[in-house]
Amino acid sequence: MTTYQAVAAAPDLHLAEFRHHRTLLVIDEIHHLPALAETDPVAAAQADAAGEDQASAWSRAILPLLETSAVRLLLSGTLERADGRGILWLPYRRGPRARTREVELDTEGWAVIGYSRAQALAERAVLPVTFGALDGEASWREEEVEVGPHRLSAPYPSETTRPALFTALRTGFAESLLREAFLAIRDLRARRREARGIPAGAPARGLGKLLVVAPDQTAARHYLEVVRRWIPACRAEEVAQLATSDAPRAHGVLAAFRLRPEPSILVTVAMAYEGLDVPEVAVVAALTHIRSRPWLEQMVARATRVDPHAGPYEEQRALVFHPDDPLFAAFRRRMETEQGTLARRPKELRRQSSLALWLLDQLPPAKEGITPLVSNALALRFDTLRPGPEFAMRRPEQEEAQGEMLETPSAAERRLRARLGEMVAIQAVEEEAGRAGPRAGVAGPGLYHRYNACLKRIMGDKSRAQMTLSELQAAIGWLERNRLSEHLHLLEGDPRYAWSARKRQEWRPPVGRPDSRSETRTRSA
Repeated sequence: MTTYQAVAAAPDLHLAEFRHHRTLLVIDEIHHLPALAETDPVAAAQADAAGEDQASAWSRAILPLLETSAVRLLLSGTLERADGRGILWLPYRRGPRARTREVELDTEGWAVIGYSRAQALAERAVLPVTFGALDGEASWREEEVEVGPHRLSAPYPSETTRPALFTALRTGFAESLLREAFLAIRDLRARRREARGIPAGAPARGLGKLLVVAPDQTAARHYLEVVRRWIPACRAEEVAQLATSDAPRAHGVLAAFRLRPEPSILVTVAMAYEGLDVPEVAVVAALTHIRSRPWLEQMVARATRVDPHAGPYEEQRALVFHPDDPLFAAFRRRMETEQGTLARRPKELRRQSSLALWLLDQLPPAKEGITPLVSNALALRFDTLRPGPEFAMRRPEQEEAQGEMLETPSAAERRLRARLGEMVAIQAVEEEAGRAGPRAGVAGPGLYHRYNACLKRIMGDKSRAQMTLSELQAAIGWLERNRLSEHLHLLEGDPRYAWSARKRQEWRPPVGRPDSRSETRTRSA
């Protein structure tokens, strides 16, 4: 078991292990890994406009492991990324509507196991969700002009939607929504105490907890102060705590929230939105400006886990309070009705931010010139999320055999690109194992990536994603007869690889010892 960061820190070490053993590679939350230009033509078009962020660096380190592993198990609760880019290794095809694409679930060599919300509810694996949508109005100052009041709710988004939401989350509306969530968890805990005969104030598991997701760290600290005013002073610090990246003991607070009866209220920004396993979370106050579907789905999922300490399943329910804006309403409609395979492409190829999503969430949205003035809550309505249609997928093993149908060109290209990457990885591992050059002390990217760059030069400066079917076949044929280590001089003009290529050319095996490169070639033959 390891992490994306650990693999990226020592990619050659992990690749060598994969070549020594027949490996099953399990990747959790695969949507964190964006597709790369080498493997996805769409990503290749986006790469010119987007700088490489940390997630792309992770993809570059993990791609050779995917190419050399014997079996791959990829896990995700979503098939689209918040930034619109494709997900590493997933096969895509053109979607049913303009500017969309979808994961090609019936691709040869894939076995897709889907688990829809309807199935999960039928099997009582997750809890049903009730949304508490709070409407309100907000006023703000923009360029010395007072704007508003404007309602949060509307049939569709307009130019006032985000400024109104920005204002509401930092003024009186936020405290009203927070109060509704606080009263809901207080009443739930009181009912469960009474049903189980637990005296007031006595610590116990299974009473229910509240998760408050704030728009930024400043708002999070303010929300914590507000909540603690509603709790007896002698217990306020124990019951309600803060977990943000700048808060002391943040990880200790998260562990206590997960493992102990107290704290029962946690205020956070993004540290606890994904991967936090706290089945006791029964109420969520969604006071965040982010309206990305994958992000919101992860946040809602914090409250849908069945709590084994909370009594019968029928008596449990997830409750999510949120602003009643049209963007959140659109997320709920998509969560109910849209097929799970669809992934929208970004409207334009613009430069993507290099900041990680958890860091972006700690910054206010881009609303320069807006000064929040005042907001107030108007009406609260509750709706229970209905399970949407089954996860639209076709499993190859459930379909009739297609006879002697020829392989489509696109399927052949995918297969050959994967084969080409595997062959490059094999040569990289063999060269490292045979000491056919300087070892890990060489500066620059890993050997696998230098070999990829070398192959690109040999193929006329074309990456795998740009090669045609015939060019892919030619590249594979060339690799079957040649060693990339003998052509590293082609990288001399590239400042990323020139120094390491020169050092490899200058290196010679010690006198009296055989040339390990010859040994490697002999073994390969």
